[in-house]
Amino acid sequence: MALILFNKPYGVLCQFSAEPNGPPRPTLADYIKRPGVYPAGRLDHDSEGLVLLTDDGRLQARIADPRFKLAKTYLVQVEGDPDEAALEPLRRGIVLKDGPTLPAEARRIDPPALWPRDPPVRFRKSVPDCWIELTIREGRNRQVRRMTAAAGYPTLRLVRWRIGEWTLDGLAQGEWREGPTARA
Repeated sequence: MALILFNKPYGVLCQFSAEPNGPPRPTLADYIKRPGVYPAGRLDHDSEGLVLLTDDGRLQARIADPRFKLAKTYLVQVEGDPDEAALEPLRRGIVLKDGPTLPAEARRIDPPALWPRDPPVRFRKSVPDCWIELTIREGRNRQVRRMTAAAGYPTLRLVRWRIGEWTLDGLAQGEWREGPTARA
């Protein structure tokens, strides 16, 4: 049984083949030359960070299936300057078009020491931004971006840092390593 931790760069599709009618974009195949592994969940092309891949269907389901509510932690650069009261709706759960979210853990953090993003996040002198750490236990389509936007703080940069006990610690952008599988 294999488990791979991959630090997905911005703009990479979280699949091994390109979209047939879409613009040419890099895929997992451009980085991971290991046959028989598949992503356990997805990360949008405009998001960065931890993607887990495995060759074990049971482990893949344990990681990706929402019924297991495996915690996923994101480092999120948002537009605006939310205070504690502004983060409270995220902590209670936000109502989105597809229903209410589960409560999230949300806190402001200092800007993390991350790799530069290519292309860089737009900078506007007149609009402040800050970083929050957000932990959710579900995985709806573009959920973190939709949650921060609904709270009034649109996402500028999104980096998944942790899934369960697996983290990006020590893993450079575009790199992968094998990880332990018994920790889900």
